[in-house]
Amino acid sequence: MTELTDLTAVRLLDGYRKGEWSPVEATRAALERAEAIQPEVNAFVRLTAEDALEQARESQERWRRGEPRGLLDGVPVTVKDILLQRGAPTLRGSRAVDPAGRWDEDAPSVARLREHGAVFLGKTTTPEFGWKGVTDSPLSGVTRNPCDPSRTAGGSSGGSAAAVALGAGPLSLGTDGGGSVRIPASFCGIFALKPTYGRVPLYPASAFGTLAHVGPMTRDAADAALLMDVIGHPDSRDWSALAAPAGPYTDGLAGGVRGLRVAYSPSLGGQVAVQPAVARAVRQAVERLAELGAYVTETDPDLTDPVEAFHTLWFSGAARVTQHLGPHQRELLDPGLREICAQGARYSALDYLAAVDVRMDLGRRMGRFHDTYDLLVTPTLPITAFEAGAEVPKGSGHRRWTGWTPFTYPFNMTQQPAASVPVGVDADGLPVGLQLVAARHRDDLVLRAAHALYEARVASAGRPRPSGS
Repeated sequence: MTELTDLTAVRLLDGYRKGEWSPVEATRAALERAEAIQPEVNAFVRLTAEDALEQARESQERWRRGEPRGLLDGVPVTVKDILLQRGAPTLRGSRAVDPAGRWDEDAPSVARLREHGAVFLGKTTTPEFGWKGVTDSPLSGVTRNPCDPSRTAGGSSGGSAAAVALGAGPLSLGTDGGGSVRIPASFCGIFALKPTYGRVPLYPASAFGTLAHVGPMTRDAADAALLMDVIGHPDSRDWSALAAPAGPYTDGLAGGVRGLRVAYSPSLGGQVAVQPAVARAVRQAVERLAELGAYVTETDPDLTDPVEAFHTLWFSGAARVTQHLGPHQRELLDPGLREICAQGARYSALDYLAAVDVRMDLGRRMGRFHDTYDLLVTPTLPITAFEAGAEVPKGSGHRRWTGWTPFTYPFNMTQQPAASVPVGVDADGLPVGLQLVAARHRDDLVLRAAHALYEARVASAGRPRPSGS
């Protein structure tokens, strides 16, 4: 028998149309999966089972009448607890946020899901205010890897990645300010896209400014394209939102990679030490792109590590997001967050503007790079998942999470679309991610190339099964 929690959103919807199963059946299965994985993996801060089943019953009746609402009617979804969801507290991983708020408004992307009939299962875990590349917080504890619960799920959208990987809903909304959908996607073996900045509107505006993107976290690229067709439209509450795309992303998936000019940079010009298993899996996937007709050149973009400029922008944002907190509330914060907030508060306006200058120059260089190449391919991360509950791998010598994420945060600075595609595992069975990057506004190319990897069975939507799941 078909296990509903193993199905993509595309396949679920096809089954609804054919009467093979119903939204209520799919929602019950997803909720049962969420409850089963929660004790070991800790992917959720809140499950809303009664509300979800009521939404599913309403969807089931629409399908019975032959009148589905929108593109996702009856599909179980989850939402990172950074994004507002009407009727549910958005605590952002923090004990300093009062749960007794009004909570009467949806973020733009959540509103689009609701308009298209999606079923909301619950809110997923995040580190406090999404500040780091792993998922643990004083509020909700440690979120663990679905392939090995002794390891981290990554972050900051770690709960969403674990939920999708383990079948607790095929679709999730995450946020990405320095890699926060791509990092956990790579560690957990799922697909995630950080769209071009502004493609998915964000409200309220992030304190991390134009580094922060909203993006889909899914089982495969086809599901991500479907989700982008729902959430990738402007909203008047976001003054930086882009105009509507020219057409559906799903329509462009089948174009393949034949003729695309692909730059393969295995280590950003030797700047990054990459684990051999990661390097091997990514190289094999790149070779498959060439076999599929892409023109692959091993070359590096013209960039130097912008980490200091990124820290200035990121730590300043952290200081801003906590600026309103009183002394007692500050004592409740993650100690690492308190540390970067203190550093961020010491930067001057000139320091910030100097970091913006670095950012603009990086964007110019990548713009010129994409005059020659349609896509850039790198590892998503140089490593596989390390021990849970730590910001950096033990013995790595890194001080902050940016030390082991050198492939992700530069492309938040440039606002380019970038995706992580699962392309293999290491000797311990831990997933390896390949990163696809395109010029701004070419999200379609990223999705198209990723879909080609899934079609060629290079990427896999298979579900990990940790002990007790």
